[in-house]
Amino acid sequence: MKIYELIIEMKLLERRLTLYEEKHGVLSEDFYTALMSGELARYDSYDETRADFSRWEGIYETWLRRKESYTKQIGQHMLSETLRVQPAY
Repeated sequence: MKIYELIIEMKLLERRLTLYEEKHGVLSEDFYTALMSGELARYDSYDETRADFSRWEGIYETWLRRKESYTKQIGQHMLSETLRVQPAY
């Protein structure tokens, strides 16, 4: 995936993450840390919440992979070569 495609996908994922953050009142990073540490295990008995958390987790993990790929790629290129600038005529 090209850098600009990663940016587009990350921004789309961030929009979806924002919906979960607003709904549940915490940032995705904090949610994910709590989920991975087992702190949210008590919610496993609630089918709707478990499904919601599972979707949120999947979206966040996808965002993390895209972010990692972006960071790796941007580190291998000069920013001036990466910018998509349209010349003004």
